[in-house]
Amino acid sequence: MKKSVFATLAVLFASFMFASCLTTKKADTFAGLYSEKPEVFLIMPPVNNSTNVEAKDYFYTTMNVPLAEAGYYVLPSAAVYATLQRESAYDAERFVEGDLKKFRQMFGADVAVFTVINSWEKALIGSAIVIEIEYIFRSTKSNETIFKRNATITCDTSTGLQGESFFGSLVVGILDAVKTAVSEYIDVAIKCNEGALSDLPAGKYSPKYGTDDQEDAMGTRISLRMSK
Repeated sequence: MKKSVFATLAVLFASFMFASCLTTKKADTFAGLYSEKPEVFLIMPPVNNSTNVEAKDYFYTTMNVPLAEAGYYVLPSAAVYATLQRESAYDAERFVEGDLKKFRQMFGADVAVFTVINSWEKALIGSAIVIEIEYIFRSTKSNETIFKRNATITCDTSTGLQGESFFGSLVVGILDAVKTAVSEYIDVAIKCNEGALSDLPAGKYSPKYGTDDQEDAMGTRISLRMSK
């Protein structure tokens, strides 16, 4: 009986280890993007469900970088912001599941990019900020969600110093806590977006366009640790 139990556990453990080592290809993770072949991205103001009231602004001003670097044309955030405010469309909550065709007409966008910030917290242990965020890419042609990713990003904000004694370690701990408290949150948001979207398929304006579908991708649910 014991041998049977151990054998079953061994099989389950081996299966878990095998599954954890599997990689997914971009063609599978980003099937919707490859199918739609979008060129123009519209970044919608983030939906902020966290306790950090400024997180919405951090992410809105830093989302364009990883998208543009991947080879897509990203509509200028300042111009989009002004237009959305004028059209009373700044509250992205109304459009996460709504009709997006008006944004195709207004901006010529192929994809509307939504972010839902569910948490932005300082880690209880160590000097880090932990962010839980959803990335949702929706087609302005069909209103379909063509990509969605849930990400947990831990951004290390420590000073990098090391104490040689108990007192020294205590001082370093205090310095790390202060640095985390006053950390440049824009930098944290940049790192978060860069890490979570680092495997995007190459867009039309990238020399790799149309050639990267068999490269490895991170999947639709990820957990990363980034250094600020």
